[in-house]
Amino acid sequence: MSRRRYVARGVPGGYRIWDNRRRRWWGDLYELCPDDLVVELNGQADHARITAPMKRYSAQKR
Repeated sequence: MSRRRYVARGVPGGYRIWDNRRRRWWGDLYELCPDDLVVELNGQADHARITAPMKRYSAQKR
């Protein structure tokens, strides 16, 4: 199995998504671990299927 490009890492205050290829953070800070978003990013990376979890996580922040 190949190395995953995106991984969720715990940071103070929540979780962030780390991009192993670009070696920088991707996206926002999430309070809950964004497992389904990371799976989608490492999978087919369909825009519609990525934005749905992002909207759901941003709604939970409010």
